[in-house]
Amino acid sequence: MAEKRVIVVGAGIGGLSAALTLAARGFDVTVLERAATVGGKMRALPVGEAAIEAGPTVFTMRWVFEELFSQAGASLESEVRLRAASVLARHAWTANERLDLFADIDASAAAIAAFAGPREADGYRRFCARAAEVYRTLEGPFIRSDRPNPVELGKRVGLTGIGDLWRIRPFATLWSALGEYFRDPRLRQLFGRYATYCGASPFAAPATLMLVAHVEQAGVWTLEGGLSRLARAVADLAERRGARIRTGAHVARIVTENGRIAGVQLADGERIAAEAVIAGGDVAALGAGLFGPDAAREGDRVPARERSLSAVTFCLNARARGFTLAHHSVFFSADYRAEFDAILRGRRLPPDPTIYVCAQDRDDAGAGPDGPERLLVLVNAPADGERRFTPQEIAACETSWTKRLAACGLTLEPVSPAAVTTPEDFGALFPGTGGALYGRASHGWTATFKRPGARTKVPGLYLAGGSVHPGPGVPMAAQSGRLAAAALIADLASTPTWRGAAMSGGTSMR
Repeated sequence: MAEKRVIVVGAGIGGLSAALTLAARGFDVTVLERAATVGGKMRALPVGEAAIEAGPTVFTMRWVFEELFSQAGASLESEVRLRAASVLARHAWTANERLDLFADIDASAAAIAAFAGPREADGYRRFCARAAEVYRTLEGPFIRSDRPNPVELGKRVGLTGIGDLWRIRPFATLWSALGEYFRDPRLRQLFGRYATYCGASPFAAPATLMLVAHVEQAGVWTLEGGLSRLARAVADLAERRGARIRTGAHVARIVTENGRIAGVQLADGERIAAEAVIAGGDVAALGAGLFGPDAAREGDRVPARERSLSAVTFCLNARARGFTLAHHSVFFSADYRAEFDAILRGRRLPPDPTIYVCAQDRDDAGAGPDGPERLLVLVNAPADGERRFTPQEIAACETSWTKRLAACGLTLEPVSPAAVTTPEDFGALFPGTGGALYGRASHGWTATFKRPGARTKVPGLYLAGGSVHPGPGVPMAAQSGRLAAAALIADLASTPTWRGAAMSGGTSMR
């Protein structure tokens, strides 16, 4: 299969998963990554002498990676060290209002009963049952399959599944659906936050996103070394299976000849021939023409107001006082609707934000170091990376989240300057996105079907990553890479011959 050359543009988890799958099948795979390291958003930043995870921090849907590694002749547990979490997250509204959620539904129900009463605990159990139903309905015909349109999704679930599809209420918003289970506004806020896992507002996201609750109950794990270590593990295994990974390789153009893929051209002029290309960056980069005119028509131009959320993140070493942090802790704003109105309508940083804190040195019991610890502090923000938030706005943001943490009893005492990443910075790291971290916002029931699938109209060009089907998040992006590789393999099998594409003046990686 050496003549079957595939280039993967971008070493995010989608691209890496595609590269590993194809390399394990004997394809000649080259991964080209513009940055100095692999992982994309799964990255760590140096702060003082520590490396702090600055991207995704929650690992779920373990089956995606177990299948990925198994199909490459390895095992997930042999490549990374995992520890199952019993506490999913710690939540706070004020210094006296705190609630832990657990991997065990009974334990969470008991905690909710003590926090908000038995009626809410009963609502939680019903909510969990519905979340499980949503997930079971969508896993096979949607998550594991090529992108369907609404009619195709109905055909996939079949006549017996149409009732299940209707019961998951795809036309309702998550916020309105939560009102059927919870009267306590704090619990609606807590479970409404699942919309932000996809970079969406709970007031506009579809009710189907309640499946996140089931995903977490099926297991949340922490990884030794963080999720950036997982990306490195996938890359290492891909290289052991024969893939070549080049960092610092800026792809300036995806090239076609005679209507099909011929390879790529780097910013320094180097040309690399290939019969297929998997574009692993955000599809907005293609739509913006950042990979040349040949691929631009396969991109997705997303207006700023249709983009998913961005963020302002602070990576810091600090002493935590007064509040026992869990590995994952959330501190809620006083008015959730006002917060999202500020971000999505006002296009500004919220004056009273909800804060996510990942205490990377803490275990389930909240035990951590006696001194400074590694913390990621995240505030949701509009994806308007074309404009720069002023230093005064970022300072005001830091003041706002400091006040919110203090209102919940937590004081952070940094021992060194924080590493701050703004929407403009995310936009520079991931060109074409405007700082959006999850592609197109999952707002409205049709948003899911607006994400492109793996195949494009250009023969030999495929898409992977969190901006394409089945959606954002580490496991979903990895699944997109597996789907892209499967589509490429299936298309090859249905083609009588695999013709090498000539590229005048081109050089190969051999």
